[in-house]
Amino acid sequence: MYYRRKVILALLEKFGGELKPTHFQKLLLLFTRRQRKPAYEFVPYKYGAFSFQARADKGTMIKYGQLKDAKQWVFSAKQSYLGELNKTDQKILDDLWKQFRHISTEELVKYTYREYPFYATRSEIAKELLTDDELKRVEFSRPQNQSKKLYTIGYEGISAEEYMNRLYSKRVNLLVDVRKNSMSMKYGFSKSQLKNMCQKMGIEFMHIPELGIESNKRQNLDTSKDYELLFKEYEQEILSQRKNQLNQLIELFEKYERVAITCFEKEHLSCHRHKISDYLHAEYEVPIEHI
Repeated sequence: MYYRRKVILALLEKFGGELKPTHFQKLLLLFTRRQRKPAYEFVPYKYGAFSFQARADKGTMIKYGQLKDAKQWVFSAKQSYLGELNKTDQKILDDLWKQFRHISTEELVKYTYREYPFYATRSEIAKELLTDDELKRVEFSRPQNQSKKLYTIGYEGISAEEYMNRLYSKRVNLLVDVRKNSMSMKYGFSKSQLKNMCQKMGIEFMHIPELGIESNKRQNLDTSKDYELLFKEYEQEILSQRKNQLNQLIELFEKYERVAITCFEKEHLSCHRHKISDYLHAEYEVPIEHI
C-alpha cells in the first residue's frame, strides 16, 4: 500500500473513524502542511483546499475494503494504521488531534482559510466566514494576471494539483491537449480526468490530437540528436500539414487570451509543443511562456 493511503487511514482512525468530506480534507491539509514532504497536494476549490489525489485514493481504498462506500470518509479496515506511520508523522497526528479534536467543521474551515488564504481564493463560502481583514488577505493571495499569452506546460514529474495550480496561477482560461493519444498511466492526466479537473478549476478544456506525434515515433530517443531529428520530421511532415488546427489555435487564443498547450515532457525543448509555440510566435507574434 502507498504510504500516503496509510496517512489517510491513520488520520481517520485517530479522529474517530468517520469524518465529513470537508472536515476530512481540511484535516488532511493541516497534517500534510506539517510534513517535510507532504503526502498530498491541494488546489483551491469550492470550500477551500481540495486534493484530487486523495479523492481518487478513496475509491481505491473502498475497493479494498479499507473505507466504506459512503459520502463520508469512514474507516473500515480490519487493522490499525496508527502504528504504520513513521515516528515524525505519528507526532504530527497526535498534535493535530490534541489541537482540533473538538473543533467544528465551520471553525476548522475558517482556521485553514486564515492560515492558508491561497486555498480560499475560489471558495464559495469565504464571505460568510471571514472578517473584512481576513477577506483582504484572501484577495491578496488570489493570482493576478491580465496578460494575453500562450503558455506551454508538461505534467512529467509533478502532481495533478501542482499542475492545476500552475495553470491557476497564470489565470489560464483554456487548456489545449496536443497529445496524439490523450491517455496516461499517471493519475489525473488521461483525457477524462484532465477535463474533469479543468472543469472543477473553472478552466475550459480541448483536445486537438492532430497536432500530436505518434507514440511509436517517441521510442528510443536517447540523445539530443534523436530529438532534433524527431522535431525536424514533425515540422516538415506534420506541422506543415496542420494549418487548420494552427489557425484554430490562433482563434482560440484571440477568444480566451490566456491559453495553455500541454503534453507530457517536463522540458519544453524535449516536447513537440515547443514547435507549435515557436510557429505561433514566429507567424503571429504570439507571446509565449513555458511553465
